[in-house]
Amino acid sequence: MEVLFTLLADRYEKSSIMITSNLPFSKWEKIFKDPMTTAAAIDRLVHHSVILELNVDSYRLEKSKESISEANR
Repeated sequence: MEVLFTLLADRYEKSSIMITSNLPFSKWEKIFKDPMTTAAAIDRLVHHSVILELNVDSYRLEKSKESISEANR
């Protein structure tokens, strides 16, 4: 989280950045452990941002299921 926070702090209001994640912000604290740094990073990330939330099935999961299905034939 420290590296991500440093990246966001360095680029904050200077240039664009695009980050993708399969976790909602509410679960970032479980991964990054430090609640203060996590909150600060999310704050910088969402300020002046456009958030696109895609609720679609995983492409890799579908391909994996197809491969297993074909192997069992």
